[in-house]
Amino acid sequence: MEKTALQSKSIRELVDQDNVRAHVLFYFGIKFYEFSEQTLEQVCLEKGLSVNLVVRELESPESIFDESELPLISYPVDLIIEYLKHTHYLFVKHKLPYIGQLLQGFRANHPDYNTIEKDLKTLFPLFLEDFIHHIYEEEDSLFKYIRMLERAARGQYNPSRLYELMEKYSLQKCALEHVAHDDEMEGIRKITKDYHLTADAPLHVKVIYSELIQFEKTLKVHARIENEILFPKAMALENEVKKKFFEKAKLN
Repeated sequence: MEKTALQSKSIRELVDQDNVRAHVLFYFGIKFYEFSEQTLEQVCLEKGLSVNLVVRELESPESIFDESELPLISYPVDLIIEYLKHTHYLFVKHKLPYIGQLLQGFRANHPDYNTIEKDLKTLFPLFLEDFIHHIYEEEDSLFKYIRMLERAARGQYNPSRLYELMEKYSLQKCALEHVAHDDEMEGIRKITKDYHLTADAPLHVKVIYSELIQFEKTLKVHARIENEILFPKAMALENEVKKKFFEKAKLN
């Protein structure tokens, strides 16, 4: 019965009832704003999709993963880094391209959102470029340094290379800079007036704001893992390695 109900609903109705459905439809190549007045059954027929499969995915509640369920505090540094790199991959390859597609197809046609549309389309690519640069720089320098410290703690290191990197990096300084860099979405919040929706906000605006809010929540959790778990563990490791290194240097 429910399947029949979903099949006969317009794409607009489906997404208006639950904004997350826009992402599910996008996965099947259905941009909700291009087929808003057609029923799900009509769109599936037009695109050669199995309506039963699409309905099944729409009915499946999206699992929102809670990082607090992971005992990250007990994980070794290398596993924490692997987890963070995986979330970077999801950001860059899935979540951000989807938001970018939503903005690319965004036509506000509403006096309260016309300027917001223009500003978001200008700012988001700049945010994206800066964000991707930040996480790749983090992976290429910070994460590699921490992993080298971990190897050094096990006695696997090149003394001259280790000394060079310890002179170059300070995890305490990195941690302070990281905290200062955390509020990366301040500009987007300012443009959207903290994602404020008017009573007659267009559906496209609701979907974009919903995705931006969810992304910002995920980003804050990600930053908290780095600031409260990774950095303290890595700084303790750095202190241990430096102590052993300079004690050994004195003996030589």
